[in-house]
Amino acid sequence: MRAEAVTRWARSETAAPVLMIFGATLISFSSVFVKLADVSPTVSGFYRVLIGGLLLLAIAAFRRERLWGGGAGPGLILFCGVFFALDLFFWHRSINYVGPGLATILANFQVFFLGAAGALFLGEVLKPRLLAAAPLGVAGLFMIFGSDWGALGSAYQLGVVFGLLAAAFYSGYTLSLRKLQADAEALSPTATLAAVSLVTAACLAASGVAEGQSFAIVNLKTLFSLVALGVFSQVLGWVVIATALPRLRASLAGLLLLLQPLLAFVWDVLFFQRPATLLNWTGVALTLGAIYMGSTGRRASRKRPG
Repeated sequence: MRAEAVTRWARSETAAPVLMIFGATLISFSSVFVKLADVSPTVSGFYRVLIGGLLLLAIAAFRRERLWGGGAGPGLILFCGVFFALDLFFWHRSINYVGPGLATILANFQVFFLGAAGALFLGEVLKPRLLAAAPLGVAGLFMIFGSDWGALGSAYQLGVVFGLLAAAFYSGYTLSLRKLQADAEALSPTATLAAVSLVTAACLAASGVAEGQSFAIVNLKTLFSLVALGVFSQVLGWVVIATALPRLRASLAGLLLLLQPLLAFVWDVLFFQRPATLLNWTGVALTLGAIYMGSTGRRASRKRPG
């Protein structure tokens, strides 16, 4: 009886904001687990999607969901997997160079890449707030890492570039996944994410072998970090968020999701002693505000996507 009551509450309107906050908090630890794993960026990405993909596959099989689709499904799944692999490849490297907090904020710039892609390819009309948000976001970034770009060092500069590349590839992943789910013959969301995760794992495994990386898990801290990355970041966090999203206004959902980059920056300060001045925190607030403006600055498309 108690379990049924919890299930009813989880499906209620009042539970949606709580679930969204919980899900955003879970995924805010993603970059922390990457940092703690003490393995190469490619290897941490590989284990994240391998563990997450196998768990999602087990859930889909337990529910007796269809695990293979016809039509354009397999090709789009391959596309999604490649985009996601590139996203993780660059994002995990950005974490190593600039820290979990800034790397996560940079990755959330995907809203601007999505806006540009929507305008260029999907016939969407950009609201003035999105156009205003982009320079605000850049100004916020300069307040976070300082106005003297040349004094940052080549590794830090590369980390910023990698974070923005991660955002670009994640926007490609998002658009491919949306197209995939719109297909009449699409698999369930769980089965789709399982397939995409395993394709991503294969891509990162190939990259790791080409780089000469070791996939050995040498201690319990590494094992815990990689399992947590796969279970909490790749599966549980996004399952909770996906459960809450349909029952939230888009504006509120976008606002609550900003907890992820905000908390990632907080964890960076608390756990890794990242120095943060009042100017840095102001930059974080300005950048997150710009990301929120960007996430709500797209209008419906004038034409139906092909």
